[in-house]
Amino acid sequence: MSELYPVFIKLEGEPCLVVGGGRVAARKVRSLLAAGARVRVISPALVDELRALAEAGEIKYEPRPYQPGDVAGALLAISATNDPEVNRQVARDCRARRVLLNAVDDPEHCSFYVPATVRRGDLTIAISTGGKSPLLARKIREQLEKEFGPQYGDYLALLGQIRHNIIRNVTDSAKKEQLLAALATPEILEALRDGDFDRVKELVERVDHRGGA
Repeated sequence: MSELYPVFIKLEGEPCLVVGGGRVAARKVRSLLAAGARVRVISPALVDELRALAEAGEIKYEPRPYQPGDVAGALLAISATNDPEVNRQVARDCRARRVLLNAVDDPEHCSFYVPATVRRGDLTIAISTGGKSPLLARKIREQLEKEFGPQYGDYLALLGQIRHNIIRNVTDSAKKEQLLAALATPEILEALRDGDFDRVKELVERVDHRGGA
């Protein structure tokens, strides 16, 4: 098997299909909504969480079994049922229509895997085991959550602002490269690991001043 190609997909406003209405489907729906996707759910029944989302108009719900061709128009689909035949049908349809598919607990039929993730503001760290061990991915995620605290999100937000200032104000390419490298010096990263965000901010803003902001 070839290596997986890691990628982050922009789903804002994109149509996505979830087949299934249980707790696993609800978790998948939450993550799609957080990404701004337009979510359609097909299932004979829903857990309370999904029913509330449907009643609030946050998802489109079709109360029926999956039918061949239902994936048409979706950018990606998630199959989260406990019926192997339904999951196989969804997989066949997705292959035929070139729709990306995540089949829960069925790596053989997946065209993409949903990684375990650590989010700190705009920082996202994704862990994948290629579908072989979600448990190991979760354990690694828990370790990373301890290592990368909320201060990393604050640092990244500040970094984006200072980087914009440097690019806008510094015309000399060599100096620009030097200043951008200075935004992630060992001293800054050490302060970040120590949770000393005041020190991080002080050091980063020094770089900003050197750039003429």
